[in-house]
Amino acid sequence: MTRSETSSLPSVAVLGLGRMGAAMARRLHSRGHPVVTWSRSGRIVDDLTSVASPSAAVGTADVVLLCLFDGPACSAVVTSVRDHLDAGTVVVNTSTVGVHEAVALDADVRGSGAAYVHAPVMGSVPAVQSGALTVLVGSGEAYGAPASTVLDGLGDVLRCGAVADAAAAKLLANGVLGGAVLNLRDALIRAEELGIQPGPALSVLERTILGRLVGGKRDALEKGDFSDADFTVGALAKDLTLLAAHARSAEGLRDSVIGARDRGVAGPDDDIVALCAVEPGVDRPHRLSIAPGVTAAPEVLAPLEAYVAGHATGDASHHRRAFLPTAHIEGVRDGELVSWPLDDFCTLFKGQPAADETQRRRRIDRVEVAGSVANATLTLHHGADVFTDLFLLVRVGEGWRIANKAYHRSPSVIDG
Repeated sequence: MTRSETSSLPSVAVLGLGRMGAAMARRLHSRGHPVVTWSRSGRIVDDLTSVASPSAAVGTADVVLLCLFDGPACSAVVTSVRDHLDAGTVVVNTSTVGVHEAVALDADVRGSGAAYVHAPVMGSVPAVQSGALTVLVGSGEAYGAPASTVLDGLGDVLRCGAVADAAAAKLLANGVLGGAVLNLRDALIRAEELGIQPGPALSVLERTILGRLVGGKRDALEKGDFSDADFTVGALAKDLTLLAAHARSAEGLRDSVIGARDRGVAGPDDDIVALCAVEPGVDRPHRLSIAPGVTAAPEVLAPLEAYVAGHATGDASHHRRAFLPTAHIEGVRDGELVSWPLDDFCTLFKGQPAADETQRRRRIDRVEVAGSVANATLTLHHGADVFTDLFLLVRVGEGWRIANKAYHRSPSVIDG
């Protein structure tokens, strides 16, 4: 039986039945495509034909749709099917993989005589169901009507150029998503510090530039239940690791997500907005906020948070955890340069918070890491004064400490 004898639409083999793969298989089946499925886990989709091996799935397919977790999974599956691909078959890979991985997959598939289209997608399960995905298409050659029909059925096709260009475009998009989730996390922390209840805070944020994210995830955020994931923390961590391999500026973003996952703030199978949950055991308040875009790893932020805790509580032991014993604190005080050793600085703290502590605010404005050293800027609103603190930090063993601090003191400006 030829492929065209059962349907006027191209037949599709869907390899991989995770959330997205299963949704794509259902979507294409609902549009009239003959669909056969295979999954490494043995998962099946009701009412769709499933087979025991990927090579059996591709035998009668015009289009082979890869919906797998990462590059190694794609490579293993392609290796197992390449000798069973016909010259007219098109392999369409919707998986998010590294740029070099996509190029290698292209060469492997084309070596079998089949065509390869790299087509990672923007959007989650609801977008698949409505045909509203953005499909980032890259190909080194024309791929014909069958693949075009399948791609058009999934959503809006955005042609990116070559295979490598499409892979890079998807990493770019997921980097933006990761940054948005962390910005939402920081906004919810600020809302808590301002005394705004979660419901009203989400209503405000839904009307900001973060509105699309909040609107789509509000139910999970309000209930604190992140188990019904459209996009998991583990998948985002994988994608940001791929992005950081090509874009050094994404390293802090990657480290923030991986750090939260590894500390148990968000499980790898949770939805990505689990990263917005308040971290258990982290005493962030102390009127401390983090400026948008500051994405340093938690271990880099730890001494800065300890420094702020020392101010907030008046307990000098926090400062001794924050600073190296050799540290100096320097600035101009009453017109004279002062340079305190750490012991002298600690004598200023008497074990009690300031009388106006509830009115004081601190913000981490900037953190830049260069290997084993880093610099950071904090702004402290303390009563009638605003302090701009500049820190030099050094990685010592597995942790970070403040090596030195310099500060500028200026009068607070009160709006009126």
